[in-house]
Amino acid sequence: MHWLPKSLLWLLGVMAAGFVAILLTVAVALAMAYPNLPDVSELADYRPKLPLRVYSTEGALLGEFGEERRTLTPIADIPKVMVDAVLAIEDTRFFEHGGVDYKGMLRAALANLGRVKSQGASTITMQVARNVYLSSEKTYTRKIYEILLTFKLEHLLSKEQILEIYMNQIYLGNRAYGFAAASEAYFGKPLKDITVAEAAMLAGLPKAPSAYNPISNPKRAHIRQQYIIDRMQDNGFITAQQAEQARAEPLQLKNSSAANTRVHAEYVAEMVRQLVFAQYGNDAYTRGLNVYTTLNAGEQEAAYNALRQGLMDYERRQRYRGPEKFVALPADAQAQEDVIDDALASHPDNGDLLAAVVLEASARKIVAQRPDGEKLQITGDGLKPVQSGLSDKAPPNIKLRPGAVIRVAKTKGGWEATQLPEVEGAFVALTPQTGAIRALVGGFDFDKNKFNHVTQAWRQPGSSFKPFIYSAALEKGFTPATMINDAPLFFSAGVTGGQPWEPKNYDSRYDGPMTMRTGLNKSKNMISIRLLQAVGPKQGQEWITRFGFDAAKHPAYLTMALGAGSVTPMQLAAAYAVFANGGHRVNPWLIAKITDYKGRVLSEYTAPPLEQLPQAIEPRNAFIMSSLLQDVARVGTAAKAQATLKRPDLYGKTGTTNDAMDAWFAGYQPTLAAVTWIGYDTPRNLGSRETGGGLSLPVWINFMQHALKGVPVAEMPVPPGVVNVGGEWFYEEYARNAGVSSLGMDDAAAEGATTAPPPEERSRILDLFRN
Repeated sequence: MHWLPKSLLWLLGVMAAGFVAILLTVAVALAMAYPNLPDVSELADYRPKLPLRVYSTEGALLGEFGEERRTLTPIADIPKVMVDAVLAIEDTRFFEHGGVDYKGMLRAALANLGRVKSQGASTITMQVARNVYLSSEKTYTRKIYEILLTFKLEHLLSKEQILEIYMNQIYLGNRAYGFAAASEAYFGKPLKDITVAEAAMLAGLPKAPSAYNPISNPKRAHIRQQYIIDRMQDNGFITAQQAEQARAEPLQLKNSSAANTRVHAEYVAEMVRQLVFAQYGNDAYTRGLNVYTTLNAGEQEAAYNALRQGLMDYERRQRYRGPEKFVALPADAQAQEDVIDDALASHPDNGDLLAAVVLEASARKIVAQRPDGEKLQITGDGLKPVQSGLSDKAPPNIKLRPGAVIRVAKTKGGWEATQLPEVEGAFVALTPQTGAIRALVGGFDFDKNKFNHVTQAWRQPGSSFKPFIYSAALEKGFTPATMINDAPLFFSAGVTGGQPWEPKNYDSRYDGPMTMRTGLNKSKNMISIRLLQAVGPKQGQEWITRFGFDAAKHPAYLTMALGAGSVTPMQLAAAYAVFANGGHRVNPWLIAKITDYKGRVLSEYTAPPLEQLPQAIEPRNAFIMSSLLQDVARVGTAAKAQATLKRPDLYGKTGTTNDAMDAWFAGYQPTLAAVTWIGYDTPRNLGSRETGGGLSLPVWINFMQHALKGVPVAEMPVPPGVVNVGGEWFYEEYARNAGVSSLGMDDAAAEGATTAPPPEERSRILDLFRN
């Protein structure tokens, strides 16, 4: 180099010294920074935040709780097509470089100068370092830490371990972390079933989950998906034919009706969440706990559909309350589309009750538009539920006109205009022998009303409570053949200690002497009151506690005979299970097993054998009560049950409270007990013609049609101490006229009671209850 000018040599020397100084500075910085790096050894046993998941007994997902939706999936279980799609777009040379891809960094630098197109410089290992340990701020300091962490990770972990962490850790939108969770979130399918087209779509999400979300930004997501398919083909991961098929494959997203097949068990999932949180605290949402319930997925869906259908059938008989909102529709087509989209975004679909905006409305036709631009025509019977809103005399808040936001539902004949119901309901079914809950629907819609009416609604049970009074009477010598007078009763103010009371039968008819069996069949109020008089209100109050009822909620007055106390649907179902299982008291339960994310059992519950459960009533009492309730479902107020289901092993009782504020049906088949309740949250009259038999019984029947399919007819075994005389069942000691033969056959049925109160007293009567 003696031929170089001294000035140039001097310049080169300065540059070399500067370069060395820079290297020394970087080395010192790295030396100082390295000891302060976080310990990455914990990633050798990777444990990310995993949500709480709730499953049915068959393993169907019912609910998921936690900030991060994630399904921890070993790399061996991640399909090759998913790995290939990720490598093609994120880090093609992943298995070749040592964590930092210098060639990739050079390409990125050239891309920044606008010379070539590059996929970016961050390797998968660098992304793992950043996502697990660092923030997303773009500074030189963070970049240095990222590179140092990358070297530590590559030194400590294998490539497969790093890739496994990446595939499970990365955020992919819709609260989904990792590709297994994303597959469920976007396509409603397990990752193992992913196609090339779907894998390419998911692989496009890490760069910008919101920008390339196939649900909210389908166009941008499609463009990126097509680019990734090209990359997969260029890198030899797929053939040209596979690429062509993938480009043409239509994607079925989870939010479409064909893919949305989840089990509707929102109230159950929330019950489980509360129970698990009480035990594990906030760790419940991050430990990856899996809770397996006693719920049967098929029966749960049948219960959900049956209750919704029952409530909507009732709603169709109600007056139309008017559209949910009115919007002004612009003349410009595009502006109109935007207004409709905005209006429907704030009025989301409610199950099969879809939101739509009216474009045209007349007495004979409604044209309404859905968010996707689909226009629906509603004519004929589909207009009946909203007929009053189409009248020329309809008030402005009810009048259907362009811009009205309404509800529509698909029917066999086309479309129907309808409305969201105000009425609520509840349904619960359990196994009588164990108390295991098999189906539970706490209301019409969890998103609309999170109040769980199965467990939280204390309502008057009405006539569905009468069987427990009859059960008490059996222990006092009464038999199904006892003759009881169905005649008017009147209790003066002197007897009641307050206002006079003249109870009535539901139809205000009195049929005179009848057997106790007929009295329950016809749900005669006078029969129940006379029986409780004979038993004694205090003794009756004590007796019902055997079934799990709270004595404090059933004051020891004669009105208890008509269901004037308070019960929950869950409580009533457990009480009817006592009749169904031969007299044993069961406690309803829901959680069968809790496991951790690796499937290790943390807790498990198995119901004890029936014979080890408390004996609430004698088997013979349960047997004769079942005989009486079987007649109710055969020829009594619930005769529709056997007539529809065509099987004799059905038992139950209808119930309608005062002024028809609550409608019930409680019943069972020996292997399944179920209760339906319908009413308003703020109690009010359901309608003068509405009863438990007309409202709640159809829901019960619809559920049982599914639940009892293939279940053989069961006969109640005859227990010791019961005999059949002349076709009627008796306690052995009360057979052949040894028990109470009659009740109330004289004119004065009880002290203080008369058959004809004075006219001035009659005007002050409290008509408390109906059938």
